[in-house]
Amino acid sequence: MNATALATSLAIAFAALPALADDGKLLAEARGVAAAIPPKLLAVLDEEIRKGGPEGAIDVCREKAPAMARAASEQSGWAIRRVSLKNRNPKAVPDAWEEAVLKEFEQRSAAGEKPTSLEKGEAVAVGGGKVYRYMKALPTQDLCLQCHGTAERISPAVRARLDALYPQDKAVGYAPAEIRGAITLKKPL
Repeated sequence: MNATALATSLAIAFAALPALADDGKLLAEARGVAAAIPPKLLAVLDEEIRKGGPEGAIDVCREKAPAMARAASEQSGWAIRRVSLKNRNPKAVPDAWEEAVLKEFEQRSAAGEKPTSLEKGEAVAVGGGKVYRYMKALPTQDLCLQCHGTAERISPAVRARLDALYPQDKAVGYAPAEIRGAITLKKPL
């Protein structure tokens, strides 16, 4: 390699360093925002199940979870929502990037990675600008299976309520620790 080619290669590499540092900062920020929401949601779900059974907890995922995501979005500056390849709520359909990442999570899980460790963050071009996108897999917890498990795990009362609220429901048949979906965040750069 001649001196000019080496200098050009080094200039390109050093020019990329600030972008890598920014990506690292955005990834850490997104992780923090994403990590705060599921424990709060699980606590609210657990409380509601103890008070009124799993059929009462359906409203937590239907109403309180989106409200929690909106509040976290307003507070953090990130657009936050939950998506799934097998959605229950028609609003939880992934866009093309989210669908590709969810499929990647499924492949990585099948290859032996723990669902709790699955995440992806990257800057992507959108229109004439850039957006930082982040997703973290949401594996099923035991309490989730009362509404998202196999037919024998879901009570008739829960099934009837789900059928009434979500006639196109695809979000059933899960086992513990399977990827139910993901929390997805994005922020314009």
